[in-house]
Formats: sequence, C-alpha cells, structure tokens
Amino acid sequence: MPLSARSALPSLAPGLAPEIADRPDRGLPVAPSNGALRPLGLGEVRIDGGFWGERQRLNATAIIEHCEAWVERMGWTGNFDAAVEGRLPQDRRGREFADSDVYKLIEAMAWEIGRTGDAAMDARLRALVERIARVQEPDGYLHTHYGRPGQGARYSDLQWGHELYCYGHLIQAGVARGRTTGRDLLVDIAIRVADHVCETFGPDGIDNVCGHPEIEVALAELGRYTGEQRYLDQAALFVERRGHGRLGDIEFGRSYFQDDVPVRETTVMAGHSVRALYLAAGAVDIAVEQRDAELLEAVRRQTLTTLARRTYLTGGMGAHHEGESFGHDHELPSDRAYSETCAGVASIMVNHRLLLATGDAVHADAVERTLFNVVAASPAQDGRAFFYTNTLHQRVPGSVPDVTQASPRASSSLRAPWFEVSCCPTNVARTFASLGSYLATADADGLQLHQYAPAEIRTRLDDGREVAVRVETAYPADGRVRVTVLEDATVPWTLRLRVPDWATGAVLTVDGERREAEPGYAAVTGAFAAGDVVELDLPVVARWTTADPRVDALRGAVAVERGPVVMALESTDLGAGVNTVVVRTDAAPVERDGAVLVPVATYEPEDGVWPYGDAPRPHAGASRLTPLVPYHAWANRGPSTMRVWMPVG
Repeated sequence: MPLSARSALPSLAPGLAPEIADRPDRGLPVAPSNGALRPLGLGEVRIDGGFWGERQRLNATAIIEHCEAWVERMGWTGNFDAAVEGRLPQDRRGREFADSDVYKLIEAMAWEIGRTGDAAMDARLRALVERIARVQEPDGYLHTHYGRPGQGARYSDLQWGHELYCYGHLIQAGVARGRTTGRDLLVDIAIRVADHVCETFGPDGIDNVCGHPEIEVALAELGRYTGEQRYLDQAALFVERRGHGRLGDIEFGRSYFQDDVPVRETTVMAGHSVRALYLAAGAVDIAVEQRDAELLEAVRRQTLTTLARRTYLTGGMGAHHEGESFGHDHELPSDRAYSETCAGVASIMVNHRLLLATGDAVHADAVERTLFNVVAASPAQDGRAFFYTNTLHQRVPGSVPDVTQASPRASSSLRAPWFEVSCCPTNVARTFASLGSYLATADADGLQLHQYAPAEIRTRLDDGREVAVRVETAYPADGRVRVTVLEDATVPWTLRLRVPDWATGAVLTVDGERREAEPGYAAVTGAFAAGDVVELDLPVVARWTTADPRVDALRGAVAVERGPVVMALESTDLGAGVNTVVVRTDAAPVERDGAVLVPVATYEPEDGVWPYGDAPRPHAGASRLTPLVPYHAWANRGPSTMRVWMPVG
C-alpha cells in the first residue's frame, strides 16, 4: 500500500512540526513506497501508558540525558570542537567510530522531540548540530578520525575505519529530523554527506564497501525522504558489491564482514551479527523500492532460517564472543551467549521491514520477543546503566561497576553506566523514542495491530476514510486487549489483531460472541460505530518451554515463558547459586499473587581430582517453590547469578 494514500489528520504527537503535516512520511523511521502494509508514524500512534509507555517515559527523563552527558564526558562530542580548533589528532578521544554514537543520540533526540515537543531538548539538539556542521568539509566529507595531517587518509581502512558506518547513522539522524521537524541544518549536513558518498563510491568511484554495513539502510531511507533516486541506487550498489571479497581476508574470515557470499545467495546469517542484520535491513529496503522479488525472498529466507537455527529464546542473536558473531546452526550456549543489544535492535529493524513488505505475522512475533527480552533488558530500572551483551546464564555474581567510569568490557556482569564502545545505549534510546511506529499498520481494507500497548491510533485509509481506535491493555502482565472504535464508519473496514504463535487458545469477542482465534491475525470486519468494542484474550500464563533437541547445550533443560516474556531464576530469590539446580516439571508453573514459581532443588557435588567418571550425580535436596523474575528485570537488585534454562531432575 503506498504511503501517498494517506491524507493528513491532526497529529497525535505534539512535537511534529505543522509545516510537514502534509508529508506522507512524517513521523516514520521506515517509509517504503510499497508493500503489503503501510506503516503508521508517531503522529498516528500515541502510546500513553503500560509497559512501553513507562519505557518511553524513562527514555525521555533519564536515558537520553544520560547518553548526552556521557558522550560529552568521554570527549566524543568534543572531537568535533577539536577538529575545528586544529587539535586533532592529539586530542581525539574514543574509537574510530565514536562519531556514530553522537549521531545515534541525535536521532533519538529527534524522534523524542517529534513525539513530545520537548523544547529544551530541541535547543540541545540544535547546539550539537552546530558543533558538527563546522567540521564538514566543502565536498561533504565529515569524520573526526581521518583526513587530517597526522591521521589516516580518507577511506584508507575500509575494513575497520567505519567512515561509511558513521555516515549511515548521521543520515538516519537527518531523516529523523526531517520527518519530525522539517528540513534544517542537520538534514542539509546529511544530504551533503550522501552526495559525497555517491560521488566517491558511485559506479565510477571506489569499488568497495564499508566493513560495517549501515550506510545501505540510511541511503535507502534518505532516498525515500528526498525522492532522489541516486541515493537508492548507491545503496543498491553497496548491497550488490557485498560478498565478493572486496574487503580482503581477516583472522575471523570474510564472513565477519558478510563479504564471503553475495546477499542474494546467502541462506543463513553469519559473521558479526549486527553487521549481518544491518545489511539485511538495507537489502529489504532496496528490494522493496526496486520491486526485486528475488532479493526480498533471499533476505526473508535467510532471516527465517536464522530465527529457526541461530536465535536465542529471548530473540537475541550472536553466540560467539569472538567476532561478536553468530554461531553455527543450533549452537546456542546459554552461558556464552553474546546476544548484543545492538543485534536485538537490528533484528527488530529487519523483521519490521519484512512485516511491512509481506504482512507475515512471524516477523511481528520476532519483533515482540526481541523488544521484551533483549531491548527492554538492556537498561537498568533507573535508565542510567545498560547491558551490552545479554547472557542467559550468569555463573558468578557480578561486580558493581564504578558509576564514574566507562566499562572497558562489553561483557559486563552487571549493567554498566557506559562503555568504551557504547553503541548499545544510544541504540536503545532511538528505539524507545520511535517505538510507536512499531505498533500498527494499515492497508486498503483497514487497520492491523501488531504490538500491544495502551494507545490511541488514528489514520486514514486510501479512500480517505478515517479510522480511529483506543487500545486498553495491561499486556504483558495480562492478556486482555480491548479495542474501542472512536469514529463512526459508513463503509465496512477490517480490524486485524495479531495472535502470537505461542497463544494457542486465544479468544476473540465481538458483540458478546466469543470465538477461538488462531495464531496469525484475528480479523473483524464491519461498518463500526463509535463505541464498538473488540476484545482479544491471549492466554498469558506461565508455561514450560523446551528447546529443539539439536541445541546440544539445552538437552534435558527447560525454560519458563509467560506470554511474550522469558522468565529467569535468580540467586536473589533462590537464596543460593543457580549453577547446581534441578527443576520438576510434572505440573505447570505456579502463579500466585502476581509471581511465577517453580519447584527448584539444589545439590552440592563434592570436589574431586578429576571432573569425569561414572559416579552418579549427587541427590538433590527437597524442592521448594521459588519465584522467577522476568528476564528483562534481572540484575536490578545487586550482584547475582541467573539462568534461563534449568535442568530437569
């Protein structure tokens, strides 16, 4: 359904500028020109409470300001000042990609300003952009780590230099600003950078790619925003160049860069997980805009295979610490899970795009699982510390990090206030700020609800009909989703509500009549009147989950899920370490007073001189009902051990 079908309605987001009211892409992180479903932007969807409303509040009041303070403290924003004042390279701070975290922060601020109209944040954004603008060269080049006396030459290290990667995040920030405020200095900077990229890396330019994909998805979205075909063409050129060995070999192998197999021939994601997912997101964008069914099917195939064989129960991706990379099929060890937060964000990017392109609920299911169990797990409850990696089994209690120091380790045992490589906090911030755009879509027939939160949704269908609903729910604490129609309709339209794959036994109630709703989408069609109510009851109860037997690390173990939320056993509740526990599964998990409890017993093996032999496992003690904690909430009560998968005994 084309975006051009939408005509303007009063915005539900007070920060969206009136001058962009007639833009069909206003408030949209992703604005495809065609596809099965049309995305709804921040002006059409307003989250106003519940689980995700609380995360948006935390983002607005703590996470974004925390990120602002740390990029300043680390000297990453100061790098732009040092460039203008001639103090580079001696005064440069951070890694070669430090510019990108400033840009992701600005993108988060742009979406948040559009969502809320925060004038103070807008002033801070403008001040940051002014500092960046002074660094841009006349030909559009903009980077603080390369191109000056004493620094490496431009594009002298495409394997590791991250110049195009940084541009990608700058361009995405520019698109966010353009779709919330209109064309301004940030948008102009992004366009000049994109023009520079096209001139430098076009068909007659440097015949190579960046070691870290990201420029592809950014150029595609800028092409959609500006209507400039050459940005889309350049993004397509980067996608097609990938996989032919242009970057050369490294110790991790060419698969680390996704430079070993062309995108069209790739059957499962491999190598660095964030790189693979960002590339896939860009490839979906190009496939949609070029109506390239072969490319779209290639990315969809590799995504579905990756979900089936290389994804953790949480939705996390990346089983290897070495190379921050995917493992082989079914290689998913809990205690060595890397599952980078940025990979979670990137997986959501890919699956959201595939949902828009195909309308297949499997991609909305993947978005939901990853939002609740990876992205929501990263920030602490106060929004001022983060997980970079997301293990599923913490064997030893972590050490409390120094709140005044950036962690040098991605694999911190407790959430850290910042990292020397701090891509994840700003990725969380931009995702939370734009979260409304993931809830709902429209097509020629009506409205689809994919993610559930208390919200108001208003849009027009392609024939000009206005449809509006209010969603009331306590999801995921409760499975009831109540949708109230807000506008009378003279012509029938269809409301579709996603029934997650786990929700066997869901019930849809319309006009007092109840019927079973199968996983996928439950549809109700009618000439609705204001006040009409449709209710979906999802069976949000605790359940045992087992793994594919080919996942060797999980044989003989079970996990507990409640609705979309993965649960975990934490030593804080057990009163002992979690490494030597067994759980009984002869009855369902118990729910009592809002808690999920399972019968857990511990055993204490004796130390020997050799850990192998034929001695039986020590007998476990009596089991007792022990509460589990939502995985996204673990490690908020001090150092602890934790596990998601529990051996059955």
